[in-house]
Amino acid sequence: MQAILGVLFHSLGGVAAGSFYMPYNKVKGWSWETYWMVGGVMSWLIVPPIAAYLTVPGFVDIIANSSSAILGFTFLMGLLWGVGGLSYGLGVRYLGMSLGNSVVLGFCAAFGAIVPSIYYNFNPEEGKTSFTDMISNSGGQLVLFGVFVCLLGIAICGRAGMLKEKELSEEEKKKSVSEFNLIKGLIVAVISGILSSFFSFGIEGGKPLADAAVAAGYDHLFANNVTFVVILWGGLATNLVWTTVLSIKNKSYKDFTNTNTPISKNLLFSALAGTIWFLQFFFYGMGESKLGNGASSWILHMSTIILTANLWGVYRKEWHGVAKKTKWTITSGIIVIISSVVLVGIGNSI
Repeated sequence: MQAILGVLFHSLGGVAAGSFYMPYNKVKGWSWETYWMVGGVMSWLIVPPIAAYLTVPGFVDIIANSSSAILGFTFLMGLLWGVGGLSYGLGVRYLGMSLGNSVVLGFCAAFGAIVPSIYYNFNPEEGKTSFTDMISNSGGQLVLFGVFVCLLGIAICGRAGMLKEKELSEEEKKKSVSEFNLIKGLIVAVISGILSSFFSFGIEGGKPLADAAVAAGYDHLFANNVTFVVILWGGLATNLVWTTVLSIKNKSYKDFTNTNTPISKNLLFSALAGTIWFLQFFFYGMGESKLGNGASSWILHMSTIILTANLWGVYRKEWHGVAKKTKWTITSGIIVIISSVVLVGIGNSI
């Protein structure tokens, strides 16, 4: 039953993450940095403490009584994840929902699943699986194979993007993705995928915060909400600094007073996108409490986001006008990535 609930919560989080970008598409006349700033303030500053207060009312005391080393490491992981979040937006901007999410989140899934085990190889901790443990038993070997399959799926999706690049004219490409740029998008997506995996490391580093919440008598289902507050502080710092710099440089801060744009609706849709963005972590935290934060939890979450984002990509006709071979290529890549989840899940259960 716990495993079923874990999968359900992970799936809800993945659907939320895969859907968050859609409200941004409703924003009219604003620069990217303007709506990203509004959404970021909601998802990293306003909503997380509200969620923590509603589920773990004493979260402020837990954070205040935690060691500076734990808080510092968790914050740092959030800071680096924030860079990945910034480049994620650019990756989707240049590649579109389908290809952008497949590449970004495929790398994010692979690194987030494997790197923690490498860390525990150098810093052993009771109850944690090291990389040596993984390669020494059949279950761990299957997990590693699943990650390899995930990377293979990313390569196939990249191949689909190259085929699309050759087949469509610039005008046709920009009908579905207005700023389509394969090379620039792939570079940004790879960087984003690697750095975005640091959220997984932040959860591991901030686990004492969640444990303190459980020790204080709070439901373990919501204990991760305390950790998220600190991780997202790091993400807020990165994103707020960068969007503020861009806002000043491009004078896009004038968007907030530009009456030629639907200011109220833009604020609403940006805030909605930010709230949906946070919900992925809220549900992920619940799923992780049931399944554990091993490779299976992280890669399951990422794959659900990939699947949802690609469904949105189909809805937005991002692959409209390409040859059947190209459509089959992107479909095959998605199937391979999803298959990797099954392999990782089976490996973790052995």
